[in-house]
Amino acid sequence: MEDPAELAPAVRSILSAARDRAAKGRTDRVDVDPRDLRAAFDRAEADGRVPVVAEVKPTSPTTGGTREDDPVALAEGMVAGGAAALSVLTEPEHFGGSVKVLDRIRSAVDVPVLRKDFVVAESQLDAVESDVVLLIARFVGDDLPDLLAGARDRGFRVLVEVHDREELAAALDAGATTVGVNNRDLAELVVDLGTFESVAPHVPDDVTLLAESGIGSPADVRRMRAAGADALLVGSAIMDGDVEANTRALTRAEADDEGDSTTDTTETPT
Repeated sequence: MEDPAELAPAVRSILSAARDRAAKGRTDRVDVDPRDLRAAFDRAEADGRVPVVAEVKPTSPTTGGTREDDPVALAEGMVAGGAAALSVLTEPEHFGGSVKVLDRIRSAVDVPVLRKDFVVAESQLDAVESDVVLLIARFVGDDLPDLLAGARDRGFRVLVEVHDREELAAALDAGATTVGVNNRDLAELVVDLGTFESVAPHVPDDVTLLAESGIGSPADVRRMRAAGADALLVGSAIMDGDVEANTRALTRAEADDEGDSTTDTTETPT
């Protein structure tokens, strides 16, 4: 388990809130019939789109402002812009998310939906049905194999997030088949796209690999894809402005090589 002293204060607060919610977890168990994330990425590729997981994120402790639009309308705009899948924040205290919003979005779209939250206990897996759940290797530590097994036993696909080669090794040892490399260091909240470039060469070819955080322009998309990203998880660069247009600019980054006109924001959390 991560030593809280090594995390940024905002992240320590998020993790503490997650543990409090875990202590009040549901007792009724979910059973999921998931949409296939890898198949969604393959469909995007076949259609000439970069596979993008677009994130519905009302607010964030590392960015300013709150997006007040109907989250279902935002999600539908992202899908219209070519998103292969969606990520929906369900963390309530710091990101303004909710499981009810995820449920509404999943009912409204036909692409896989990732539940983006800070799961630290198996009881939290039963909060809502989604297609994919996130497990952050740094937060769950030695509990990763059991949480991964618990998620799969409920039917979930699982995205395991790592930041360095040590966490990658732990994820692979636990049996992860879909891995995201977070370019944001949770200790200092610094974003460096070089993080993905340093970790990606050590990911086996049969593992689906996502780049997360810091992707703000088509040039960033092409950089991450050149480094080996099968897909990208993008939040602020899509949420800041016209979500359909921003999503389209990123999903078309390889087809429209000259089109670097999307939001090139410096506010780039996951």
